[in-house]
Amino acid sequence: MFFCQTEKIEIVGSCFRQFLYFFKTIYIYISCGFNFIMDSKKRFEKIIADIKSVKIQGARNVAKAGLFAYNLISTKSAKNKILSVRPTEPMLLHSLNYFEKFGYKKTLEHFDDTQEKINKFVFKLIKSQDKIFTHCHSTNVVNALIYSKKKGKNFQVYNTETRPLFQGRKTAKQLKNAKIPVTMFVDSAVATALEKENRKDKIYSDKIFLGADAILKTGVINKIGSKMIAELAYKNKIPVFIVADSWKFSKTKVPIEQRSLNEVWDKAPKKIKIQNPAFEFIEKKYIKAIVSEFGILSFEKFLKRVN
Repeated sequence: MFFCQTEKIEIVGSCFRQFLYFFKTIYIYISCGFNFIMDSKKRFEKIIADIKSVKIQGARNVAKAGLFAYNLISTKSAKNKILSVRPTEPMLLHSLNYFEKFGYKKTLEHFDDTQEKINKFVFKLIKSQDKIFTHCHSTNVVNALIYSKKKGKNFQVYNTETRPLFQGRKTAKQLKNAKIPVTMFVDSAVATALEKENRKDKIYSDKIFLGADAILKTGVINKIGSKMIAELAYKNKIPVFIVADSWKFSKTKVPIEQRSLNEVWDKAPKKIKIQNPAFEFIEKKYIKAIVSEFGILSFEKFLKRVN
């Protein structure tokens, strides 16, 4: 086949344009992929930083954030990094392990399904005009209280400010927005909020709902101050209910996180020692029941079910 000079030029030009188009397309795909990877890394590191600084707080929220981060970068080193940020959270580990078997969507469904069941069990525990005490911020507790309010239960809540990071303020705001009467106490006024000193005393609690960062065979790990609350409640015959997802159970020992002294006293004078434990252990004898997706169960019955 023969071509004139003009036809040859047009064919070469057409091939060159196709080559350029192909090259540009490949370049765009590579660039977009690289940007996506970079964007994923940035988002991953942002989540890690937010969990570490307690900008993301509550075991459930930490688990969901960690899950999202792991969905962005699903490597062994990424998993180890996520878990190292909050070693007190068995729920985080369970979430990442479940994700590896069943995927992101199925793991997310667990949180909502569990919360719905917990809501209904907490609803059964609340009586008309109850004064309910809670500490720090628990997503399971707050969501269940809001659910009970929407379903017509009449009650009020006492809560603590929860120093040094004031997580109790988040609890108070969420309850107030749900039109639940709430009174916040300074941490050192726990006894005032719990105990009924005499018949005329109108400030006291009927029951206590606490969240949990970890449930062990011998008790529960929760925000610092929880042990004092549980012991005071036990002494005054006020039932303590741990409201928590069963994924917070751990068969192994869970470390107590020690946080920065600067959270307590920034630029403190030298030679002053400051202890800032984030959590503490509550013995199971102080706990009336565990309220999970399995129901309202005694500590021993919960252990049997979760095992």
